[in-house]
Amino acid sequence: MKKIVLGSTSIFRKQILEKLNLNFKCDKPDIDESPLPDETPEQLVERLAIGKAKEVAKGHPDALIIGSDQVAVHQGDILGKPGTEENAIKQLLRFSGDKVTFLTSLCLYNSTDNSYDVIVEPFHVYFRELSHAQVSAYVRAEQPLNCAGSFKSEGLGICLFERLEGDDPNSLVGLPLIRLTKLLANKGIDVLAQQA
Repeated sequence: MKKIVLGSTSIFRKQILEKLNLNFKCDKPDIDESPLPDETPEQLVERLAIGKAKEVAKGHPDALIIGSDQVAVHQGDILGKPGTEENAIKQLLRFSGDKVTFLTSLCLYNSTDNSYDVIVEPFHVYFRELSHAQVSAYVRAEQPLNCAGSFKSEGLGICLFERLEGDDPNSLVGLPLIRLTKLLANKGIDVLAQQA
C-alpha cells in the first residue's frame, strides 16, 4: 500500500483519521492561509487543502497526501478562531437562533504523478436561542478559544444546537471521512480490505 501522510498537525484531524485504522504519518504544511482578494469561502478552503497537500508532498515522494482546511461562515462572513473568552461569547451570541455553515475541504494528492482530487463538504449547524448566561457558562467550561465558531461539537458544545445537517459528522470536526474513503478507493486503497 502506498504511504499515507496527513498534511496537518491538528489533534482533531489525526484522531478522525485514526478511526480508519490505517498506518499514516503526520507532517505540518507551512503555507500562508490568508484569503485572497474576492475569494469566496469555498474557493479559500479548496485552495488551502490543495496548497497544504502540495507543500507536504515535497518531503514525501511516492505517497498519498491528505490536505484539509475548514472555515465557518455566518451570514456571508468567514469566522476566525475567537482567541479570547470575550470574543467567543460575542460569536456564540451572534449565532443564537441562527445557522452557521462549516465548509471543510479535502484534497487527496498523489505525489508520484502530482494528480489530485479535491472536494468541499458543507455542514450546517443550527443554534438554539441562547442567553448570555448560557453562552458564558459554556465558554468558561469548555474554553473553545482555538475553535472556529467558538465551540467543540464533540464535547459540551452539542448543548448549543437545535439540530445538525450534513452528510458526515466528521466534517464538522475537520475531516470528511466518508468522502475520504471514496477517494482512497479510487486510488486502490479499500479501507475495509486493509483491516485483514
